[in-house]
Amino acid sequence: MPGLENLPIRRNTVLLALTLGVNSAVLQLVAAISSLTFVLVTGVKGLLGLGPAIFLSSAGLTAMPAGRLMDRLGRVPVLAFGYTLGCIGCLVTALATHTRSTVAVVVGFVLIGSATGIAQLIRTAAGDMYPPERRARGISYVLVGSVLGAVLGATVYTPLFANRKVAAHALTVPWLVAAGISVVAMLVIVWVRPDPRWIAEQIGALPAAAENAPAENAAPLAEIIRRPGVIPAMLAAFSAQAVMVSVMNLAGYVVVGIHHHPQSDVFPVVSSHVFGMYVLVLVVGALVDRVGRTTSLVAGLFVIGVSTVAMQWFAGVAMTALLLFGLGIGWNISYVAAAAQLADLTRPVERGRLFGLNDLIGAMLGASLALVGGVALESLGVVALAVGAAVLAVAPAAWILAREPTATVADAA
Repeated sequence: MPGLENLPIRRNTVLLALTLGVNSAVLQLVAAISSLTFVLVTGVKGLLGLGPAIFLSSAGLTAMPAGRLMDRLGRVPVLAFGYTLGCIGCLVTALATHTRSTVAVVVGFVLIGSATGIAQLIRTAAGDMYPPERRARGISYVLVGSVLGAVLGATVYTPLFANRKVAAHALTVPWLVAAGISVVAMLVIVWVRPDPRWIAEQIGALPAAAENAPAENAAPLAEIIRRPGVIPAMLAAFSAQAVMVSVMNLAGYVVVGIHHHPQSDVFPVVSSHVFGMYVLVLVVGALVDRVGRTTSLVAGLFVIGVSTVAMQWFAGVAMTALLLFGLGIGWNISYVAAAAQLADLTRPVERGRLFGLNDLIGAMLGASLALVGGVALESLGVVALAVGAAVLAVAPAAWILAREPTATVADAA
């Protein structure tokens, strides 16, 4: 195994973090106004969750084939293609808001969702470049770039919505800006060289469960899933992801459509959430490596549960922002721990497909929750969304805690 000091890990980590930070500014716009965009373009309030559901379903359906392509072609070409799709999707969505075209908004959301499904696999590249004992920290180094995205999103989008009426045409320029930001992310990612998958092959660390497998072949997906520790990590990951993305994508409608705050108040709330997702990521990464994957999975899910259930008791912008900040922190803990454990248990030629399957399940659950949550918001209010999201987070945590022993550094490596 070559010395790690001879590999461009630090440079690639910085570029991946910068890419993720730039792209997270696009995701903030999606989170803030996807439900509003769909309602204003189509005029159908009863299906306000359908917009986020289209976006999330597309992300999930794209993640698995994208993961397989990453294992075959490398991480960078697939990620660059994803950001290109995102740019096209934002342009089509901007056209939809200008023309009030339902077909265009659906196509735009499908393309943006597909791009997001690919972009989320950037953590595969992060996990490639670090050995198991430092893997959670390595993933956290990349995720910290999204702190930049939280600041960038609030700075760019808040002025665009100030003193504007809630109307479809007012959303055209923000979506055009998001298209430009996607181009920047695509230009940055192509400078990541050599491909992180190649670096993983040079590091050469194998999970114990895969030591007898041929080095050049990936084990069947069913065999990978049966490895000890994979199911708990997947369960925590797609539960945390599903709750987080569904609540985040409905937050804009909660702030504007339920609590009747100005549209410009959406972005401080969403930025607070994104800030919570990443502001403590360096601390979280180090703690996950120190206290263990299982403990971290459970802790993160419980934080998500507390943050979401409390949404029913507060209507103010400040408290909503604080609760979404807590949701972001809980997601971050579970997300980093699950990503590290899944990377521990796979070889480079297996990693993308497992992450893709995990993202598929999480996205489809998120889409279902967004769709059901949208109907529940319209008929029952915020309490239905808050309680349902909390249950979906706490129940898996209780199952993991009951069945899995807590462990320490790189539990499954």
